[in-house]
Amino acid sequence: MIAADILDATSSGVLKDLEPREVFRFFEVLSSIPRGSGNEKQVADWIVDFARSCGLEATKDDLQCVLVRKPGQGGLEDAAPLILHGHLDMVCEKAEGVEFDFVNQPLSLVVDGDYISAKGTSLGADNGIGVSYILALLESKDIPHPPLEAVLTAMEERGKVGAGQFDVAQLAGRRMIDFNWITDEEILAGCSGDVTFTVDVPGEFEPVPAELTTARSLEVRGLNGGHCEFDIQLERANALQVLSRAVQRLARAHELRIADPFGGAQNSAIPADASAVIVFNDSDLDSIEALIAGLGAELKQEYEISDPGIRVELKSSTRPHSAFSRDAGIRLMSILRLIPHGVLSWNLHVPGRVETSNNLGTVRPTPQGARVMSTITSALTSRKHELIERVQALVALAGGGVVCELYGLDAPEFPYRPDSQLLATASAAYRDVFGREPSVEVSQCSLELGMFSRRVPVADIISIGTELQGLHSPAEKVNHKSVERVWPLIKSVMSRLG
Repeated sequence: MIAADILDATSSGVLKDLEPREVFRFFEVLSSIPRGSGNEKQVADWIVDFARSCGLEATKDDLQCVLVRKPGQGGLEDAAPLILHGHLDMVCEKAEGVEFDFVNQPLSLVVDGDYISAKGTSLGADNGIGVSYILALLESKDIPHPPLEAVLTAMEERGKVGAGQFDVAQLAGRRMIDFNWITDEEILAGCSGDVTFTVDVPGEFEPVPAELTTARSLEVRGLNGGHCEFDIQLERANALQVLSRAVQRLARAHELRIADPFGGAQNSAIPADASAVIVFNDSDLDSIEALIAGLGAELKQEYEISDPGIRVELKSSTRPHSAFSRDAGIRLMSILRLIPHGVLSWNLHVPGRVETSNNLGTVRPTPQGARVMSTITSALTSRKHELIERVQALVALAGGGVVCELYGLDAPEFPYRPDSQLLATASAAYRDVFGREPSVEVSQCSLELGMFSRRVPVADIISIGTELQGLHSPAEKVNHKSVERVWPLIKSVMSRLG
């Protein structure tokens, strides 16, 4: 199907009766195109085709970041250009027991009251709603706006890789509105930065000792997970650290080996599940089951508020021919348990806000052993680097060829500017549209704002948002009434940027 045909098909879609139709028709299209991080080619191609069908200049780079230019209209043709920003990719999470192929299947949208969600999976409203606003502006013929440069980045959820390699020399704009915020109650005017690191642990693979005849899959399930920034202060359990706790408890009492460690959906999501195959002597089965039951009871008590559904289970598994050596398995589990996770410091300048946090996000098997991926978020670059140094010190103590390296970009923070002209303009529009003063937020989250401010450099940036909940999890949903409220605000802001 060509771009126009796919858009026309939304006239009979799940969201066909929701307003503003000019925004939701794009969100329905985006939901029909798989666009997990690293799998943005199809959606990038569609947007380029759509933009060109509207007579606009559109290009994409090798990482699938898209740039669309549109002349000003409605009397603002000669105004200074404005950069619009959103990201194409989404976090791919599915509920326990749900079978879903994020590489090939479209999302199944559900409307329940004021909210849109996806059946059994994350929704991708982060940042699909923001991208939909931008596409609606690009399509519009009657909304006054200055010349637009729409930058839609790829792999934002994987350490902002696309934005870091985007050719900013193409951009003439020196002011930017981002649409990657999560509420319509405030205007975002400052944010933290982040950096992702990996820890590679050699497996020292060896044949499983003959006396270890029984294999089980040790699984951590039932956790809530969530967004690595918005939910990090909620004290939710980290499935990787629960897994390591379980393995270490078993290894202290019994001879065992591990294989196939796997957990977490993405470095930017609090891991809600994890597993590893353990191999042990069949005579130890009763004791191992008892140890796991005891740990499960402890966890139920510890996380009765944040993760009441937490479970540690043993399930049948095929005995592997090879596994991590005993020392390598213990080394991996120790690293998972000792890398700091959660809130590390609170912001003393903005009470109630996290200053620095770390999300121990994923572990994956590799041909050499296992790779751990973790993301630090901080309002201070020096705090990020200090934590990296702590992890490097841990790795040095662990030995065994373990290596810690940066992954992707070291994204800087974007400091609050009280003299921002965009903030003043958006605040005035907010008062007119909503009839009240907006809150101005300086957030603990890390967006791509700091990268644009340092690299372009864009001097004036704000972010306008929509009510989103449950980000980076199967509980993700967007309030369509919020979209209906925010769209007039966006149009009003555009018309004032002369």
